[in-house]
Amino acid sequence: MKIAILPGDGIGPEITAQAVRVLNALGESFEMEQAEVGGAGYAAHGHPLPPATLALAKSADAVLFGAVGDYKYDTLERALRPEQAILGLRKELGLFANLRPAILYPELAGASTLKPEVVSGLDILIIRELTGDIYFGKPRGVRECPDGPFKGEREGFDTMRYAESEIRRIAHVAFQAAQKRGKRVTSVDKANVLETFQFWRDIVTDVHKEYGDVELEHMYVDNAAMQLVRAPKKFDVIVTGNMFGDILSDCAAMLTGSIGMLPSASLDANNKGLYEPSHGSAPDIAGKGIANPLATILSAAMMLRYSLDKAGQADRIEAAVKQVLAQGLRTPDIYEAGTTKVGTEEMGNAVVNALR
Repeated sequence: MKIAILPGDGIGPEITAQAVRVLNALGESFEMEQAEVGGAGYAAHGHPLPPATLALAKSADAVLFGAVGDYKYDTLERALRPEQAILGLRKELGLFANLRPAILYPELAGASTLKPEVVSGLDILIIRELTGDIYFGKPRGVRECPDGPFKGEREGFDTMRYAESEIRRIAHVAFQAAQKRGKRVTSVDKANVLETFQFWRDIVTDVHKEYGDVELEHMYVDNAAMQLVRAPKKFDVIVTGNMFGDILSDCAAMLTGSIGMLPSASLDANNKGLYEPSHGSAPDIAGKGIANPLATILSAAMMLRYSLDKAGQADRIEAAVKQVLAQGLRTPDIYEAGTTKVGTEEMGNAVVNALR
């Protein structure tokens, strides 16, 4: 099995290195090949997603991705900025379903920003549609405003759009995931304002007819954001569009103690996927050895489960992470009094030792 390793920028290389060490400790014969992406890709090849990197990602059975982005590239034209690499990979690989579990480990209840009684036992799966919505819709750009009270001024514009088949396929993913969990789906939209999301709600409702054993609830996105911090355990599976999913999954991250704890999987129709932590490249702490590698390590576990058909090995990694947390080891983002503060490599060492 071939794994493409794309470390990227900022803390990406540091956290990815620890996930690779964990994979190597499993005793499996993975073929791993590394390539530049994001700012590193631009620096080496003049483009955030160099042709060789894209070819590697397409040829691999799965992609383990670090993070992209660096302040020094903010002045580049948008098409050359590091973040375009991940958007390009999602489009070129057909990765339409983003799975982001938000699980609160008992040992981290004190690190959450909410009271322990509100979040203890939290286990949510957020399913975000990944290749449509306003992020990809066209036309878009900057133009002279053609009408209205600001006619003649410059305006920026983007287009929110979804095709019926896009909504149907992500709805099936959500209902099928719920069948293996608590059998509840909350579809998040803004149907009271946006035609796109009234259409979304209608299609999700129609797909639900095929899943009589699953309960469906519709919720406006503003209410969903409020409920995530008021009563997060009421959710089981949340399915939503690209932009809302981007925002809500980061909100859910803080319920777990730190966004450094959230893995993610982006899957195509055949479960080939790209696996990455939900956090960004954090260039302000890059090179300091303090980044939390657990989200990347847990992303590698998701890769084993969803794309490489090795659920047993995924269970081993997840058990090792739980063991390390039970030992009281914490990177700075999840540190609290009475625990032991460790760095990136030390946390990786602990997970490897727990596996052995």
